[in-house]
Amino acid sequence: MSAHCSNHDTPQPEQIAHLGRYRRILWIALLVNAAMFLVEIVAGWRAGSLALLADAIDFAGDALNYAVSLAVLASALAWRARAAILKAVSMMGFGLYVLGSALWAVWNGAVPDATTMGVIGVLALVSNVAVAGMLYAFREGDANMCSVWLCSRNDAIGNVAVMLAALGVLGTGSAWPDLIVASLMAALALHGGWQVLRQARGELGTGDGHDHHGHAH
Repeated sequence: MSAHCSNHDTPQPEQIAHLGRYRRILWIALLVNAAMFLVEIVAGWRAGSLALLADAIDFAGDALNYAVSLAVLASALAWRARAAILKAVSMMGFGLYVLGSALWAVWNGAVPDATTMGVIGVLALVSNVAVAGMLYAFREGDANMCSVWLCSRNDAIGNVAVMLAALGVLGTGSAWPDLIVASLMAALALHGGWQVLRQARGELGTGDGHDHHGHAH
């Protein structure tokens, strides 16, 4: 999911025709993702849904991606790898928390609120599509922005998974659909976090702070 969004080159300021507008869109994208992270964290707790909490990880990762892009536009290139390490550690920490909570919930958890899960899942999907639309409209031939579609697709898959979990909970009256989806998303977060951490450490080791596609994954 959001782990894959960091595996591309952020365009350099001199490559962007309308830098001011691009920066504004990045700020909007950052704020939307940060707001949805908070919404899903609160809703996840209130609804008792681990799948919503796991999807919140994705929004947090995306918000940090946009923050890194803004830092790069400000020419603070060294911040990219450092922020990526912060993101990786956060993703892995959240992933472990969700997996641990899922294991605990197998024996002690209650059935989550399917209605809240479904409503927030739809809101999350709309938010991701809106951000993708803004960035797509601004592509203007920049090949680097093509990766936005990979990110958007993966984000949408996570949102749809939450909605499917909500339907599963509603249909079965059981917490299992929520736990299964949450565990899968947490496992993806752990895997993605480890990849980002390894890549960021490699970038810091080179000392240039740039993301080259030629490095070994």
